Amino acid sequence: MINQIGSDIEMTRRMKLDLSIILEKTTELVDENGVDQLSLGLLAEKLGVRPPSLYNHFEGLNGLKQKLAIHGIEKLHEYMLQAAVGKAGDDAVRAVSESYIHFVRTHPGLYEASNRFVDANDKELQRVQESVVQLVVQVLQAYNLNDETAIHMVRGLRSILHGFSSIEQMGGFGMPLDIDKSFSVLINTFIEGIHSVISNGDKDPQNNM
Repeated sequence: MINQIGSDIEMTRRMKLDLSIILEKTTELVDENGVDQLSLGLLAEKLGVRPPSLYNHFEGLNGLKQKLAIHGIEKLHEYMLQAAVGKAGDDAVRAVSESYIHFVRTHPGLYEASNRFVDANDKELQRVQESVVQLVVQVLQAYNLNDETAIHMVRGLRSILHGFSSIEQMGGFGMPLDIDKSFSVLINTFIEGIHSVISNGDKDPQNNM
């Protein structure tokens, strides 16, 4: 009778369990402990289910990490999109940049996971990655850059945001100076660079020397 009750409870938990709930709990775990400490056993314990129940939603730990990477990029896109609404030009660039840093500070483990995917050829992963790129492209449309220059700018901004946030997460900014001020100076310098390109007729900077 006791075993039957236990089975019924487990079945009820499994019925309520879906991928969104799993990813929400996984996000909490990696934000707290880091991606390297993630295990199916720990996740199952936090969810109150047996580990085999998780295999209904993904294939092993690598499958979970792939789903988590996609989830992380989707959340980053949400942060950036919400920040960009109602803004254009310089204000939009600053807003999406600040939202990127805010996301990393809020979800350090999830951000780490979003950059440690298992299968780079996963179509869903590629789709969400492209959504972030296209969002930045749309923000930059206000400057009327040609297509090639816009891509260069997207790459540059991505390098700034990922580099800055990664160094900060590693505790690499040790000097007693305001980190937010440093970031503001960096983004303003990037924006000045865009205006410089525009003033030069949106030409290849290498050909302007």
